[in-house]
Amino acid sequence: MTKKSKAAVPAASAGKKKKSSLNAEKRKKFLLKVWKQKTLLLMAFVPVMFVVVFNYIPMYGILIAFKDYKASKGVWGSDWLNPIWKNFEVFFKNVNSGRVIWNTFKLGILQVLFTFPAPIAFAILLNELKGNTYKRVVQTISYIPHFVSVVVICTLLNGFGSLNGLFNDVRDFLGMARVDMNNGATYFYPMYIGSAVWQTVGWGSIIYLSALSNVDTSLYDVANIDGANRWEKIKNIVFPTILPTTTILLIMNMGGILNTGFTKVLLMQNNTNRSALDTLGTFTYQKGIVEGRFAYSTAVGLFVAVVNFVMVYATNAITRKINSENSMW
Repeated sequence: MTKKSKAAVPAASAGKKKKSSLNAEKRKKFLLKVWKQKTLLLMAFVPVMFVVVFNYIPMYGILIAFKDYKASKGVWGSDWLNPIWKNFEVFFKNVNSGRVIWNTFKLGILQVLFTFPAPIAFAILLNELKGNTYKRVVQTISYIPHFVSVVVICTLLNGFGSLNGLFNDVRDFLGMARVDMNNGATYFYPMYIGSAVWQTVGWGSIIYLSALSNVDTSLYDVANIDGANRWEKIKNIVFPTILPTTTILLIMNMGGILNTGFTKVLLMQNNTNRSALDTLGTFTYQKGIVEGRFAYSTAVGLFVAVVNFVMVYATNAITRKINSENSMW
């Protein structure tokens, strides 16, 4: 062995020891950080496991969409379809698929247009109130509809929309003719969207009020010195403060544009409006639960998930182009 090779052996050995000691130091720092944050990690353990068990593990069930699923054989034992995309082909060739997709998109877009900005406006208005007691009372009352069951809300809507219901009493008071709002789809969207705003405006404002609590009060003092009115303060102080939160929530809302309130739509349907109000949620329920076509309904559900993912990705890409600091990734 030459002198050069003899010198190389201790150098390589020293490099390995140095790398090993660095790794040991990193592990030590990591474990120390884990120990310092053990309470937070313990609190996060239950919700993380809940998501893993109920959201990630069941994802293998999407295989049903590509199989001739037989309950007796199970997911893995059922034969693959030929062609593998047969269920998707059957759905898109269905004469009702275009109408169902359009109904779902229309309802989802209307829901985002009306229910997304309402909590923002409500939070700003609450933030402008001076009396803390009055503010807390209004805020607490606005939370109550969030805890009302969808079944109760639909029962109220069906009752209020009848010929002798509250809505027709208001119409009669204003000199308008009484109409059966539950007959047909004419009044479905105002009732659906209006009740959705009523139910979500208070609860949805919580996160915006939390963001507004971080506003530096000295900014208001500077604005007062500059002679800014209330609208200018909202425009130049409040809006920039809640913009990052608003953008993230908008991206997440766009990801659920096809996940319309299935239960609510189903309960508001009747023989006079069923075809006009049929959405992907009710369509999946009909095919999967009522007719027992589990593979077919899974394929429709997978289509919804893919479209929602595309909507999230596209909305985030647009946001990143406008302002990369406000995008999710």
